[in-house]
Amino acid sequence: MHAMVLNELGTPLEWTEMPDRQPGPGQICVKVSACGVCRTDLHVVDGDLPDPRVPIIPGHEIVGRIDAIGPGVEGLTIGERVGVPWLGHTCGDYPYCRMHRENLCDHPVFTGYTRDGGFATATIADARFAFPLGEVGSDVSLAPLLCAGLIGWRSLGIAGDGRKLGLYGFGASAHIVAQVARWQERSVFGFTRPGDVATQAFARTLGATWAGGSNETPPEPLDAAIIFATAGDIVTLALKAVRKGGRIVCAGIHMSDIPSFPYALLWEERQLLSVANLTRLDGIDFLRQAPAMGIVTHTTTYPLEKANQALADLRAGRFDGAAVLVP
Repeated sequence: MHAMVLNELGTPLEWTEMPDRQPGPGQICVKVSACGVCRTDLHVVDGDLPDPRVPIIPGHEIVGRIDAIGPGVEGLTIGERVGVPWLGHTCGDYPYCRMHRENLCDHPVFTGYTRDGGFATATIADARFAFPLGEVGSDVSLAPLLCAGLIGWRSLGIAGDGRKLGLYGFGASAHIVAQVARWQERSVFGFTRPGDVATQAFARTLGATWAGGSNETPPEPLDAAIIFATAGDIVTLALKAVRKGGRIVCAGIHMSDIPSFPYALLWEERQLLSVANLTRLDGIDFLRQAPAMGIVTHTTTYPLEKANQALADLRAGRFDGAAVLVP
């Protein structure tokens, strides 16, 4: 197998030939056909996340077909198309798992962060955390759903059922959530980097009622806002934009420090919340309904060996939608 490996934090990934791997008990080997490039991959490469493991193969929006099955795996077959997400394993025993909140497990394993991921021609996954994908849709179009879509879906649920929804940071997740929200007959307000008229136009093509810079005030108060951007100062801007009782959901795994702000911005029962990871139920619910939603993922593809270019283009905001690596 071949992979793009992070050998040292803050350095480019290296094209590496590696021995083929065999699945152990409860595991499957997946021949990777597409892997999305997520902003979390940038956080892994940059060392923004705690307790980094290197060397590591990043990538956690994996689509592929089962190439081998380890002992004890039931319900999956050789050749079946599956998706492998960020949450790669949970302990199942400690309090959060027993409370059906496995996304908060105290002893988790994360694909592409603490377990090798999908920037490779093959990967090993816990069979319990692989989602059967069926045969509808292309591999490339499905890859962004495995994180950008899933974390957006969970964030949308936590944001509540308000009809006027703001999306701050209009990248891979927001471009999917905007379509889901429109399917739910909500009004979407898209917020981009100040002056990014191209991305604002892209947001409007996806049905956004209004699009502008993150420093702008929307034309009417929002019921809720989801922040995908990593700049902590956006939290105060979003608090100013929501109505009394409105919700702000921080959807990223990493964000710069939130500056101090007057209590008046939070008062009147505004809520500030965060989203951590996802549960398998999130994945099952979202992927089951996704075909009916008519989601069209906008993707830019790169050969696997061009993963560094894909990461650089993501960092610089050089494309709309999502980047996907293809071995």
